[in-house]
Amino acid sequence: MTTIENSLRRLCGGAVHLPGDPGYDTARMPWNVAVDQRPAAVAYPADAIEVAELVRAASAAGLRIAPQGTGHNAGPLGPLDDVVLLRTSAMTQVRVDPRRRTARAEAGALWIDVVERAAPHGLAALHGSSPDVGVAGYSLGGGIGWYSRRHGLQANAVTAFELVTAAGERVRADAEHESDLFWALRGGGGNFGVVTAMEFDLFPIATAYAGWLVWDWREAARVLPVWADWARTAPDHVTTALRLLQVPPSPQIPEVLRNRQLLVIDGAVLGDPDVLAPLRALRPELDTFAGMPAPALCRLHMDPEGPTPAVGRAALLGELDAGAFDALLGAAGPDSGTSLLVAAELRQLGGALGRPAPRHGALPRLDADYALFTCGIAATPEMGELSAAHTGRVVEAMAPWSNGREYLNFAETKVETARAYDAEAWPRLRRIRDAVDPSGLFVANHVL
Repeated sequence: MTTIENSLRRLCGGAVHLPGDPGYDTARMPWNVAVDQRPAAVAYPADAIEVAELVRAASAAGLRIAPQGTGHNAGPLGPLDDVVLLRTSAMTQVRVDPRRRTARAEAGALWIDVVERAAPHGLAALHGSSPDVGVAGYSLGGGIGWYSRRHGLQANAVTAFELVTAAGERVRADAEHESDLFWALRGGGGNFGVVTAMEFDLFPIATAYAGWLVWDWREAARVLPVWADWARTAPDHVTTALRLLQVPPSPQIPEVLRNRQLLVIDGAVLGDPDVLAPLRALRPELDTFAGMPAPALCRLHMDPEGPTPAVGRAALLGELDAGAFDALLGAAGPDSGTSLLVAAELRQLGGALGRPAPRHGALPRLDADYALFTCGIAATPEMGELSAAHTGRVVEAMAPWSNGREYLNFAETKVETARAYDAEAWPRLRRIRDAVDPSGLFVANHVL
């Protein structure tokens, strides 16, 4: 055993796994199990003190650090031969302050942890569409969900970060302390240190009018243009997504949806539900929209929970026209020959997402009308190759309507990171990164 291995094994109370150890293969597995991570070691610190010790030890040993909560967006990380994968899943404490309408979540907390603690106080967070996504990674990359067109990006609801720097020091970054770092962390990803906890605003949302409108996917040519025209001028209090959805024959899925090819519009309304009238006039075969408690929205989208083998591609789109509808249906619709694609999704942007937040960080807004996300199952290497081809075909078909920007939380492969930021933010982010991590100790999934 090498000196480096010995020094690593003494860290984190022994919760360190090296290649060849019995627990290594389980420890290295991300949420997206189609990604084959093989780091130099996997460590599970219990708290910020152990994170700092691990950072100092890895640096002294000539290793780098890749913080990871769930591993939903692990694909872009690349080779990890000289990297310690720092898993934050032991750090899950969540505290809610109902008077200040804020929450403090440690780095390993999931959104369901926050949602369930905020709900008894009539409060909600700007969570995403899946309950088992990590709060930290989601927030560092921006964060869009069912309340986004009313309240904007989750990154800009964050009021403070606690993190460990490349020097192994524990610092707090907020509007009064380390203000440049605070700006960079709100949308700049995991390039600046290991976030150990964050504080963020909650919102007085106890209930929402939410649900699904469902048609057979052969109705898409009729429904899609109406939805897109409606979405362009819809008020900020409604956020929706439209999906061409091929539902697997899973017993966990309601029988009315199981093993079918569907067009689904789901979403949430925080104001007058009559805003949905133009969509209801299209006569969906199933309409589940109703008042529901805010915590139910965490699972509204029915995203898969737990480890899942998947392939995804994404793009940000501008205004869509008849050609765009034909292109999308030709690549992902009923006559496309797409057998393994699970979903091709358009998320409605605009509203507060399209306006710079008053006290924003590195990502003030999303400059697009829609976010396109495609996802396919990759249960075997052969399925992975087919799904990659099919998801890529959808994104390529929609390229004429892409605005050339990226939303990194949806980017499941390496992309040009600069395309996620405006011309002023990009050089500032790089200057801050160079100042706080001059040796490149930290490995982010999307590197600045």
